[in-house]
Amino acid sequence: MPTHPVQTSQPEPHLERTRRMLKEHPELAGLFGPWRGTAVLLLLLAAGQLAVAWSLRNAPPGWLLLAAWTVGAFVHHGLWVLLHECAHNLAFARPRANLLLSLVGNLPIVVPSAISFRRYHLLHHRFQGDPAWDADLPSPLETWLGDRGPLGKAVWLLLFPALQVHRVTRLKRIPMLDGWVVLNVVLQVAFAAAVVEAWGGRALAYLLLSTWFSVGPHPLAARWVQEHFLVHPDAPTQETSNYEGPLNRLAFNVGYHVEHHDLMRVPWHLLPRVRQLAPGYYAGLTVHRSWTRLWVRFVVDRSITLRSRVLRGEQVVPNWDGSTLGSARLPSGQEAVPIPPAQSA
Repeated sequence: MPTHPVQTSQPEPHLERTRRMLKEHPELAGLFGPWRGTAVLLLLLAAGQLAVAWSLRNAPPGWLLLAAWTVGAFVHHGLWVLLHECAHNLAFARPRANLLLSLVGNLPIVVPSAISFRRYHLLHHRFQGDPAWDADLPSPLETWLGDRGPLGKAVWLLLFPALQVHRVTRLKRIPMLDGWVVLNVVLQVAFAAAVVEAWGGRALAYLLLSTWFSVGPHPLAARWVQEHFLVHPDAPTQETSNYEGPLNRLAFNVGYHVEHHDLMRVPWHLLPRVRQLAPGYYAGLTVHRSWTRLWVRFVVDRSITLRSRVLRGEQVVPNWDGSTLGSARLPSGQEAVPIPPAQSA
């Protein structure tokens, strides 16, 4: 497996697959469009998490940690997935309605992120692997941590929520602030103050711990490795991967990541139908069966680093010390193959 970035001159891989899929299977377009059930689920999760925070307002610190690890992390991960649906306008038809819903769903997460995520995530779809536009690529600081071996990667998982925010400083061409971002920040600050005033600091601590565990030191964080890291020994340049383990149901089908990149106008509950209607496009893909196993393997396996990604575009991500990242050459000398070509159905 490549321990340095694989540079490719090939364009973003999913757009061409989308064109071919819709040409060969026009019935896939019938899956497009918003589903209002997402809004109901998001509001129920948010309300339920606030109820848990209220119930823990006087709990000892140990109970806060346990509850955040075993319950809160899964709830907040689910909220992130449904906010992701809002980013694609898949809860309501009108973008403004999705924006407003995402502001409400962001409240229990405490950290203002819904609006910024929407902006950067949509660019990730259009410019996957391009350091100038793709906020999903690790920053120089992250790659430096990954080079420290298992301990460095463990620290990366520990600090991942903060390191994600640091990534956007690399994307000079993308404006960071607008009215919606400011509104998001103001609402989150007011919400946090209201929680402390009404329920006390421990309720807020539970919500913050739930956010931290949902994207950081928790097996759920393996999702960030699963989606676009080069980790398959039998498919060393497959840059988009699925997770098909038991937690996928709790995570609202977020494991169907190839299907989502192929047809991002399909709501989460219909993603399994994509494969049923176009099975030839997914027959050759290598998948992950366990986030927990991948989480442990990522930390201990020195052949996986924060550089194990496919890069495209003209910009090069520098090392933390200012030197230039090297690019791995495949033994065959051929271009990286982002995902296997479609098999005959």
